[in-house]
Amino acid sequence: MRKLHYAILSTFLFLGGCETKESDANRQVFRYNQESDISSLDPAFARDQANIWAVNQLFNGLIQLNPQLIPEPSIAKKWEILDAGRLYRFYLRTDVTFHESPLFENPKRRMVTAHDFVYSFSRIIDPQVASPGAWIFNDKVDSLAPFSAINDSVFEIRLKQAFPPFLGILSMHYCSVVPKEVVSHYGKDFREHPVGTGPFKFAFWEPQEALVFHRNESYFEVDSLGHSLPYLDAVHISFLPDKQAAFLAFKQDKIDFISGIDPSFKDDVLTKEGSLQSKYAKHVVLQKSPYLNTEYLGILMEGKSKSNALRNKLTRQAMNFAIDRKSMMRFLRNNVGTPGTAGFIPPGLPGFDSSAMNFYAYNPNMAKKLLADAGYNRSTSIVLYTTPSYIDLAVFVQKELQKVGMNVKIETSPGPTLRQLINKSEAEFFRGSWIADYPDAENYLSLFYSKNFAPNGPNYTHFKNRDFDLYFEDALNTTNDKLRIQLYKGMDSIIRQEAPVVVLFYDQVFRLVNSSLVGLESNPLNLLDLKRVRKLYKNKIEQ
Repeated sequence: MRKLHYAILSTFLFLGGCETKESDANRQVFRYNQESDISSLDPAFARDQANIWAVNQLFNGLIQLNPQLIPEPSIAKKWEILDAGRLYRFYLRTDVTFHESPLFENPKRRMVTAHDFVYSFSRIIDPQVASPGAWIFNDKVDSLAPFSAINDSVFEIRLKQAFPPFLGILSMHYCSVVPKEVVSHYGKDFREHPVGTGPFKFAFWEPQEALVFHRNESYFEVDSLGHSLPYLDAVHISFLPDKQAAFLAFKQDKIDFISGIDPSFKDDVLTKEGSLQSKYAKHVVLQKSPYLNTEYLGILMEGKSKSNALRNKLTRQAMNFAIDRKSMMRFLRNNVGTPGTAGFIPPGLPGFDSSAMNFYAYNPNMAKKLLADAGYNRSTSIVLYTTPSYIDLAVFVQKELQKVGMNVKIETSPGPTLRQLINKSEAEFFRGSWIADYPDAENYLSLFYSKNFAPNGPNYTHFKNRDFDLYFEDALNTTNDKLRIQLYKGMDSIIRQEAPVVVLFYDQVFRLVNSSLVGLESNPLNLLDLKRVRKLYKNKIEQ
């Protein structure tokens, strides 16, 4: 009965009351699948990709990033950085309104003002809200008057001290603007009653069944010809539980694109070289582009580590030389991604050192020599902790290390359990990944700053190096971009030498896109932006 009710209601929501089959067929509906459930549509809780993709359709912030990760205006039409980098002043558009809500006074739409940003940003750092995004402002903004509305259209943020990556932080979805009267009314239930300013507005949500957004007819952005955005009439999100089921739905034209490669279908879709199989060429477009995601193996340097062997730098360097990453990428990922033979900073970010690209090129003889120099005991057993979805990668690493004389066992745990083990420093050797929160190498290097030890920070390896810390602090205190990038490269060089991690690969954005779509661009943050997406019908674009 529930499913029948859902089917009738969702059909009505898609078609907006249309009466003819012809008009139904021409509706511009973008459909995608989300394997993991969406926990909240409140931008204060836009912590993971599932939430971020949905929130991005409903909300806007001060700025946005273009596909090249360059900050561009959004609700703020321009800005100034003053007082040696400690004051950010934003001049807001005066034509941006929130989606309709009965909680607004007449008219039902309300204009966004600087006071809304004061409320929205203050809410992020409110302990009672308990937003996981509080870290973006904590210890950075002035403690007395961090956010100010000079008037309705001028908004200011004051920092304790200059923080060069701050503009990138403001592009994060935690920094979306929300209306106080709606949030106050719903409280925690705002997560399922969102009201934003975005290109789409909330329509319907049946958890684990479907989520539907409708076109915002009053959206403020336009295309290069002055046409209103977005082009789509609706967005439909399904919740099929696994990638294989989603791929079948994609082949049946029930969803419009697939994000990410999965072992269940990678060989059916891709050649070993990473090209699209010919049988899909007419109906599918393959998108691959750099992704700010470093996949790695972390090594606990101190704390609860059970193995002194891993505390020897020569052993860690040997592990880096022992893995044939090119073969790993070809056979396990069909060359989706780049072998991680350089540092921790991925390609595409200033600070990546292309001259070090082959620093840890496959060299099993060097690995054996380093293990001998380290006095490595072959009877020493090392446990590699991973999740079931990465077991193929873990087995490959296990066999490679065994070839050079290392005894590695694998222990799998569900994702939440593994994260808890890593946070508590109870996993001495673990698989991890770091996806950029914002497009600056500082976000990656913060994983190795000694004041960021887990569980209170992202330094899960408990790496500590005096020179690294000095470089890190110098980088935060300079507004000279060229100097900061050189400091980033210096820090990454220390990570290569000290080897608290084994970088496996730098990921790529991988998308299979229905050839009927135009305007779906990929970007290094793998953000789903649907503002400029259209669907083709009968070889022409529906207007």
